[in-house]
Amino acid sequence: MKIGVVGLGLIGGSIAKSIKKNTSHVCFGYDIDRAATAGALAQEAIDDELTAENITACDIIIVCLHPKQTIDYIVDNADVFGKNTILIDTCGVKREIVSAVDDVCAEKGIAFVGCHPMAGREFSGFAYSVDNLFERASFIITTTEKTQIGAVSKVSSLAKEMGFARVVISTPEEHDKVIAFTSQLAHIVSSSYVKSPSLLKQSGFSAGSFKDLTRVAKLNEDMWTELFLMNREPLTDEIDHIIARLTEYRDAISGSDADKLRSLLRDGRELKELSNNTI
Repeated sequence: MKIGVVGLGLIGGSIAKSIKKNTSHVCFGYDIDRAATAGALAQEAIDDELTAENITACDIIIVCLHPKQTIDYIVDNADVFGKNTILIDTCGVKREIVSAVDDVCAEKGIAFVGCHPMAGREFSGFAYSVDNLFERASFIITTTEKTQIGAVSKVSSLAKEMGFARVVISTPEEHDKVIAFTSQLAHIVSSSYVKSPSLLKQSGFSAGSFKDLTRVAKLNEDMWTELFLMNREPLTDEIDHIIARLTEYRDAISGSDADKLRSLLRDGRELKELSNNTI
C-alpha cells in the first residue's frame, strides 16, 4: 500500500518510522516544518514527501495534527483526497473530531475512520520520534453509522503490522468518556501536583513515585488545552470525582481517623489489584 502521513511530530514521525521498520508499504510524509520533512527523508522514515501529485494515489492517509488543525486540514482538503483513500486521524478526542468531518468525508465518498494510538512521550517533535513507540500499545478505532467496515478492517490490519499489541473497537462517545479518566485526568493531576510549594525542595528526597506522578506534567499546553476543552464534560466529571475522593483522605488524616484512613487505603489497593486483572 501507499500511505501518507500528514504531520511528522512525535506521533506522525513514530508512525512513519514504524511503517518503514515493520512493513513493506511505501510511506510519504509532509510537515509544515520543512526541517521535520527533511529529517524524515534523511533518516529514511519516509520514502518521499507527500505532495499534491502523489496524495491521490495513497491508499491510507494518516493525519497527525492537533485537534483543530486536524479538522481544518480534512475539511479544507476533502476535494483533494482520492476517492478510494481511507482517511484516519490520531487525535486524543473523538466526538468533536468525528462530528466535524464525518459528514464531509461521506459526501465526498472518502472512508474516514476516527482513531487514537495510545502511546506517547513527554517530548514533542520529530526529533523524539522512535520506531518502537507503539510496541505493547493499544490502537483504538471508533466507528459510527457512516464508518465503512472494509476500512476498519484495513486500518486494523495496518495497526497490527506496525506493532500495536491490541486493536480496540469503540465509539467516539465511549472513547471520550473513558479517555477522560485514563489519560486526561492523569495530566491534570500531574500538572496540579507539581504546583506544590515543596516542588523545588524535592532534590534528594524523590524516587520512583515522584517521577511517575510528575512525568506527564511536561506537556504541550496548546494541544492539551484543545483536548481538555473538546472533552470538557467527561473530564469535569472525573475531576469532580477525584476531588471528592481526595476530600475523604484529607478529612480522615486531619481528624486522625486511623480506621477510616486504613479503609480508604485498603479500598484503593483492592481496586488496583482488580484492575490489574483487566488490563
